[in-house]
Amino acid sequence: MLEEGKNAPDFKLKDQNGSTISLSDYKGSNVVLYFYPKDDTSGCTAEACNFRDDFSQFKNLNAVILGVSPDSADSHKKFAGKYNLQFSLLSDEKKEILEKYGVWKEKSMYGRKYMGVERTTFVINGDGKIKKIFRKVKVPGHNKELIEAIES
Repeated sequence: MLEEGKNAPDFKLKDQNGSTISLSDYKGSNVVLYFYPKDDTSGCTAEACNFRDDFSQFKNLNAVILGVSPDSADSHKKFAGKYNLQFSLLSDEKKEILEKYGVWKEKSMYGRKYMGVERTTFVINGDGKIKKIFRKVKVPGHNKELIEAIES
């Protein structure tokens, strides 16, 4: 289980444009690494659009936003294009990073159990250490929490 103050696991994943992105590419920057269940669903769209709308505030805090889900790079490309998202969406179809970060969990809906992404955000400082973990994220107001965490 990852904890605040520990090193964030590095990774290499493809983004919506086919570029390989790794956490270590952003040494010296704050990283908002958010894990979400699925492109173009109501909660995930609201979350991504909130990041889009507050993008300049994050940029002013030297923060990079990286979204991760098990969707394909093609799915991410359509999603980013549809909502004019200016940050990287990373594809983890093999669920290796989802598991490494402990967000691939058994979930339950209407009595049915299944595996899925627990909406979670990690704030990682410029030294690659986990500054703050937000588990079971509720989308409304989450950006404000993140901005406060980066500023503190």
